[in-house]
Formats: sequence, C-alpha cells, structure tokens
Amino acid sequence: MVDRTEPGPTVESTRRALRRAATGRTLDVAEATALLAARDDDLAELLRIASGVRDAGLREAGRPGIVTYSKKVFIPLTRLCRDRCHYCTFATVPHRLPAPFLDRDEVLAVARAGAEQGCKEALFTLGDRPEERWPAARRWLDERGYDSTVDYLRACAVAVLEETGLLPHLNPGVLSWSELQRLKPVAPSMGMMLETTATRLWSEPGGPHFGSPDKEPAVRLRVLDDAGRVGVPFTTGILIGIGETPAERVDAIFAIRRAHREYGHLQEVIVQNFRAKPDTAMGGMPDAELHDLAATVAVSRVLLGPKARIQAPPNLIEGEYDLLLRAGIDDWGGVSPLTPDHVNPERPWPQLDELARHTANAGFTLRERLTVYPEYVRAGDPWLDPRLLPHVRALADPQTGLAVESARPVGLPWQEPDEGYGGRTDLHVDIDVTGRTGDRRGDFDHVYGDWSAVAGQAEASGAAGRSAAGTGAADLRAGLRLAATDPAALLEPGHGDAAMALFAADGPALDELCRIADDVRHDAVGDDVTYVVNRNINFSNVCYVGCRFCAFAQRERDADAYRLSVEQVAERAEQAWEAGASEVCLQGGIDPKLPVTIYPELVRAIKARVPGMHVHAFSPMEIVTAAAKAGVTVRDWLVQLREAGLDTIPGTAAEILDDDVRWVLTKGKLPAAAWVEVVGTAHELGIRSSSTMMYGHVDHPGQWLAHLRVLAGVQDRTGGFTEFVALPFVHTNAPIYLAGIARPGPTWRENRVVHAMARLLLHGRIDNIQCSWVKLGDEGSAELLRGGCNDLGGTLMEETISRMAGSGNGSARTEEQLVAIASAAGRPARRRTTAYGRTRAEPRSASVPVKGS
Repeated sequence: MVDRTEPGPTVESTRRALRRAATGRTLDVAEATALLAARDDDLAELLRIASGVRDAGLREAGRPGIVTYSKKVFIPLTRLCRDRCHYCTFATVPHRLPAPFLDRDEVLAVARAGAEQGCKEALFTLGDRPEERWPAARRWLDERGYDSTVDYLRACAVAVLEETGLLPHLNPGVLSWSELQRLKPVAPSMGMMLETTATRLWSEPGGPHFGSPDKEPAVRLRVLDDAGRVGVPFTTGILIGIGETPAERVDAIFAIRRAHREYGHLQEVIVQNFRAKPDTAMGGMPDAELHDLAATVAVSRVLLGPKARIQAPPNLIEGEYDLLLRAGIDDWGGVSPLTPDHVNPERPWPQLDELARHTANAGFTLRERLTVYPEYVRAGDPWLDPRLLPHVRALADPQTGLAVESARPVGLPWQEPDEGYGGRTDLHVDIDVTGRTGDRRGDFDHVYGDWSAVAGQAEASGAAGRSAAGTGAADLRAGLRLAATDPAALLEPGHGDAAMALFAADGPALDELCRIADDVRHDAVGDDVTYVVNRNINFSNVCYVGCRFCAFAQRERDADAYRLSVEQVAERAEQAWEAGASEVCLQGGIDPKLPVTIYPELVRAIKARVPGMHVHAFSPMEIVTAAAKAGVTVRDWLVQLREAGLDTIPGTAAEILDDDVRWVLTKGKLPAAAWVEVVGTAHELGIRSSSTMMYGHVDHPGQWLAHLRVLAGVQDRTGGFTEFVALPFVHTNAPIYLAGIARPGPTWRENRVVHAMARLLLHGRIDNIQCSWVKLGDEGSAELLRGGCNDLGGTLMEETISRMAGSGNGSARTEEQLVAIASAAGRPARRRTTAYGRTRAEPRSASVPVKGS
C-alpha cells in the first residue's frame, strides 16, 4: 500500500485541543486528530477529561461508578465467509471444518451449557454470506431447507430463546434493511463493527480489506443507518492499527456519532486494538500500541459524549485495566466462563473474579448487564419486539435495566403477546367533532431523531434539486410542444430539461400545460369522472416507525391511540356494504403488539361477513414488516394474503421514491427498492395496486420526475398499477413541519403542475389520474378535474390519517357530493369498481357516510 504517513500535530495544537475539550467545547476533526497524539502529561490530561465525561454520564444514568459486562457464550455458527480480511483467523475454508455450519443441536448444546453456568447472552458470530462463495455452504443450507445463512441464523435464535432462555446477540455482518426487519423479532440486539471509514483500505491492493465486498465502508455505514431505521439496539465500533491514518480514525468516530444522533440506536461502541496473528497476511504488522488505544478511547469518549457506552475488549489489553478505565470506558463487553473468544482464540478472556478485582482497584464496581443495554430494556417500545419481552424481563431488573445476576435463563415460548384492543376507537367520528387531543406526541423531541441532523439532510437534498432544475424559456417551449405531441417522451432522460421546465411552469404557460393535460385525459379515458363507494378502516394507529411527516401514529399510551378487533373491523365492513360500498380499504400503523396473523384474519373475517366486498388492504410497509415478522418472504406472505381473499393493495408508503429525501421524511420506513419489490411482486401474483406520490414537504421537482420514472418502470414490467394518486402534504400537525424543517405543503401552482404532469408523463402507462378531495377540498378537486384528472377516489365514509394531520376537508363524501364536484368541473360522473370497471348505478340503501361503531 501507499505510505499514508501524515505530519503529526504540534505540541501546541494538541494542548489547544485539550483546553477546548476541558471546557466542553465542540471539537472538529483536526482537533480530535491532534488529541490522538497526546502522550505523557498530555495523555494523562486527556484521560482525566474523558473519565470525567464518562462519570457524568453514569451519574445521569443512575448508576455512578458502575462498569458493566455481559456473561455470554460464543456460538460460531459458521466460520466460512465470502470476505478475505487479511488479519482474520476466524474465517477458514470448508475442508478444515467438520461441517459448514454448526447444526441446531450443537448450537443448543453450547447454549444449554452456558445457561447452566448463569450466562445470559448467546453471541452468534459468523462469516458474511458464505453460501455466495462456498458451494459446500450452499448445499448444506439447501439440504435443510434454508434459503440463506440469515434464515438459518433466525431459526437458531428462536431455538435458543425457546429451549434455553439465553438472549441472542447476532453478528452476521452486513445486512439489508429487510434482513434487519426479519432478525429484529428474534434478537434483543445485533452488531457489526464499522472498523474504518477509510475506503482505500478496502479498494487498494494490499489493503487489509481488499477483496472483501462486505468491508466497503459505504456499505457498512448503510447498515448502521438501516439498523437505526429498523430500531435495533446495535453494537458497532472501530478497529485501530490496521493501516488507517489518525484523521481516518477520527472520521470513523464522527460517522458513528452522526448515525447515533440521527437514530439513537447505537447501544455501545467498541474500540478494539489490532493484534497481529500468525499465518495471516498481516501477521508481520506491529500490534496497535496500548497508549494509542487509550488515547483513541478517550477521544471517542469526548466526541461521543457522556451517554455513550464505550467498551474495550479486556482480553486484548495486556492487563492494562486501569489505563482503559481512566480513558473512559464503562463496559468490558461480553466475557464467557465457558467458550473461548473464537475471533481471538490465542487471547483468553479474564476470569470474572479477576475482572471484578481489577475494576474495583480502579474505584469501580463490576455489574452484569444483558446483551441489550439498560436504556433499551427500560424503554421497551420500539426497541424490543413484543415476542422478546418475556425473555428479557425474566432476566432484567425492572428498575435499573441491568441483569439480575442470580437469575438463571429458562426457555420460554417465542410467541405473539395477548391481544389488547380498545382505546379511542371512535376517533374516526370524533376527529370531525372534537379533533385530536394534542398537536404532537409526547415523545416529539426524541422519537424522530436529532432534528438538527434532519434539517441538514433536508437542506442538502433541496440544494441538489435547486442546482438540477432546468427553467429556460427554450426548454419550456420544447416541453409544451412535446407534451402536445408525445407526452410520455418527457420521461426519457434526453428530455429531462424540458420536463423540469414544465414542472416550473406558471401563468399562461401553466394554463397551457393544464389544457394539454386535459386534452390528453379526454383522449385516454373520455369525460366521465369516476369514483368508488368505499370505506376506509384504519384498524390501529399505534406505530413506532417514527415517520416525520405522520401525525396519525400514536404510542400505545397516548390519549388518541386505539386498536380495533377483527370483529369490529368486520362490523364496519358490513355497515359499509349495507350503505352501498363495494370496497373497504384497510391500513394501520406498524403496531408491534398486533399479532402477525391479524392481517389474513382481517381479510377472512370481511369475506366471511360480506363475500362480495372488495378488500383493498395493506400498504407495502405493512406487507414487508409483516413478512419479516412471520419469517417468510414477501412473495410467500402475499400468497397467504391472496389465499385469505385479498384483492388489491394500496400503493401508499411511497412518499417520494428517492432515498435521499425518503430518509429525511420517514426515518424508519422501507427503502424505495423495497417498495418497488413489494408492489412488483404483488403484480406478478395478480394482485394489482394503486400508485401514489406525496409532495410539497422537503422535496423538489427533480425528485418528482425521478419518482414518476420509477413508477413507469414498474408499470412497463408488470402492468399492475390501476391509478396514480398525487397526495399533497398536509402540514398542520406533521412533526417535520412543527420542527421547522418542512414547508407548509405545496402551493396551488404546484398542485396544478403535479397533477397535469402526472397525466402527461404516465400517458400510455397509467390511464387513471386521481385527485384527493380529502387533501384538496371540493373546489380544488373540481379545478384539477379540468387539468388532467379523471377520478375522485372514494366516498371513504371515514378518514383519519389526513384529518389527524390537520386537513380541513372532512372525512366522508356522499355520492351526491362527488357528483356535484364533477358537475362543477362540467363533467358527468359515474361509480366504478376498485379496478376501474363499471358497477351498479344504485346503492343498496341511502348513500350516506357511515359513522357507527
């Protein structure tokens, strides 16, 4: 590798940084890098500052002077790996192993032995995706019916929970958002070392991570973010002395800090020193020096702050316990009385009595914790899946969140909690009368992440959009010509400037754009304005995903929270049928305490009560999280729902299909690629869907164009979209607006241009363009019917989501009212089916909003 030696900081720059750190000033990268060079008296001062920060954090946490550890067993599920890290002796080749994986009985034997000795953590460590490199691993999994190593890991974790009561901590390496969703229900915590953000150590020949696809820093940073989005208590850390520069080391610490500030999920940060191992490519490199380790721990403590939990592995520090405690650690990590450290087998863990003695000599008390840290134990929701709570509570002190040291793990069923329905179940009625209890949740200040970080992301995304906008007069003229002659061509990349100019159209140009869109509408679908007689049923508003635009979601204990039972939902569906409805639309919050079986049960109950009712149900977010919770693929879950009677799905949860703005808006919702996977899979199975876009918040026209291109691509592959619905952002009670980040919804010009452009850009692909009377009002909807739209959506009968956000347009419309909107636009109206077929003209009884139950 190229020599990256940097000129060291001066003594004065180090002492200047020390003075700033001592007074609690914020340090930049250069100052933090200078502190890494502290030695002798300067190092002693750095350790004093860091230990003071640590001590303040322990006092605030209610456990002053307590240093923790976890009593564990180490389960090396597989030592095969697709990566080729140049310092690793854990990974090996198939012919050196009796089998590619430990079998289930071997896993349970280790776990049972640990439980007998009072261990409470089962640490699963394994190589990354070995089946993608080693045919033997692929065969082993296939012979036992597992699609992947992650699937087998999930099954073993469930077995450990049910058979032994130990709490799994999973270290499978790089995981996708969907895989994190699948594993969260079976493990209170997971982890993956970031190691370094120095891309060159991965990309350059001779680097320690060269040839290791899972060690690309950008990939590992994405895992840290996805773990936060999913709400997993997560362990990460850095590995020092592998060839990184001091500045690169500091950059990794800053990256960890950024992720935790945004999501609050990093339960511990490990600072691990490189120790050379024989028979590896890096066997001749010097070990990381212990005073360098101490300085790095101290700098990590200063940068990450008093609430961070920082660990150094005690078997790698050559007995320098006091040095590391002075540097600011407050945890020794997992220590096993039974199994070796399979990653560093040449360096045994200290005996617990020895560790306690060294800790006491430094003035601290050693206490046992669980694999999941006390803060997350006490918080419960949204960090711990309800199926794990009995296992965690059996071993945890409810006051401190630490382990009850005398507790012995016992196997417990891994199952759904008892159903608890009720709450403000009349909210769909009262929302139009008394309204919501407050304008925001009680956890507003922290559930959505660090608002300053969110604002920075929003500004960066907006700046990129402003720089990309094309608004020249020539582009506008070209765009209008193309709109009139070949509107769908505006989606092509070669016409991007013309499309962007049309998104900026105003005045006479906007009027002309809307006229062209209305002409295209007339040619595509005629003059009829269509609508469906339907009822919305939001069966739960309990949700902990943390979408920053959503005012609907409530915590279980909030005054406006509710859950409907299957029977209540079926009753509402029957009432809707009696009032003439042909469709019910079911959506709810991602409620951790609803059993996963409720989704097919709701569909079956409605079909049993009202066989002719069309069930339009479950957003892609609900589908992907339910599939993960059930431990099946999205395809298999959709097949189960289809067999239960599901007819179509709403294409909501799309927001903007651009992850840069999506992560500003949603924090924990599914990535754009996962949304595309769900709707595409549904279409392949014959389950059609709507498509949507929510606009007017922190987005820009370039993202609108990209979003519509994604939808067009899906439609070209599947043909499964029935309509496109543009959804103006309702800002009034939206958290991201209350935090001062989002704008107050789209302008009227933007409403006109988005609907007109949807008609033009999707021409020949999606014929039906819907305007939402809930968000736009009657007059606004009538105006957009003259600008490219042909559909008004449904009667709804109840609508809670937009009303909770502050929409002032009510929650129901009669057929007569929808006909009147069409008449105001000079157009006839007719009822349709969900899939835009013709339906009966007359309702079974009076066409009135349903307000019962």
